[in-house]
Amino acid sequence: MSARYLALSMLCVILHFFGCQTEPEFNLPTVSTGHIEAYPSFSSNYVPSRDIVVWLPEDYPTQAPYQVVYMHDGQMLFDSSTTWNGQEWGVDETLSDLIKQGDVSPTIVVGISNTSNRHSEYFPQQPFENQPKARQDSLIAHAKRGLSNLFSTEIYSDRYLSFLVNELKPHIDSIYATSPIQDHTFIAGSSMGGLISLYALIEYPETFGGAACLSTHWIGTFESELNDFPSLYLDYIKDNLPEPEKHKIYFDYGTVGLDSLYEPYQLEVDELMVTLGYSDRNWLSRKFEGADHSERSWKARLSTPLKFLLN
Repeated sequence: MSARYLALSMLCVILHFFGCQTEPEFNLPTVSTGHIEAYPSFSSNYVPSRDIVVWLPEDYPTQAPYQVVYMHDGQMLFDSSTTWNGQEWGVDETLSDLIKQGDVSPTIVVGISNTSNRHSEYFPQQPFENQPKARQDSLIAHAKRGLSNLFSTEIYSDRYLSFLVNELKPHIDSIYATSPIQDHTFIAGSSMGGLISLYALIEYPETFGGAACLSTHWIGTFESELNDFPSLYLDYIKDNLPEPEKHKIYFDYGTVGLDSLYEPYQLEVDELMVTLGYSDRNWLSRKFEGADHSERSWKARLSTPLKFLLN
């Protein structure tokens, strides 16, 4: 298991994690439906600047007010011709179809591009810090062994969330015809983006009404030994998950490549969700046979979390 774990992990780090962290010159994505507005190098007092794109459905603004979904790894969402791996989520096509079919209410998507500090921004900070400082240093040292770019700087996901909640969201609500309340504000991402989406919901339960966590990278790093993070995050969820009456949470995972490692951790989380009072009314966890850790796989099943959160 250890050799298989390391082989799969190394492959996915090289092809996905490091690729996602590149910061190319901004290219405005082309969409098949609706239209895009961009804010290149959006500045922040909390985190490095980054590109922001806002997708507006075809009928905007005639159906105001609109729900909003904030999505991580924003440069991967709309246009495969501008992505590092030639893949995309297909958010515009999928969401447009769902809106036209009446499966979801009119919704705006805010794509938040990642930076070269992706892992440091997406790694949940509070559970990481719920361990001795020596253990924190050891975990980062293990993560850096042979993977020097994984933690390019200290973990600062709390500042990243402050940027989303205190700077980006007010900006979006001031410009667009949104419904700014919790019930109509959602957050979504995959892999490390799944970790930070759940973390955002827990840290800001009055801001976000729901989170979609696809292929959640429960292991946090790529070390099978001396990695306490899965249990630390589980304890953090147990102690801090908000009440189910006002929130929706979606989880999923595939069975190929890196995704094949997630099932035991997801099953533990699923048991905890039941214990904490969540039911099929406000929580959905799905397994997708044959799906791997890629935008192509997330695109194929994107309608499932969107319908669950936005209906």
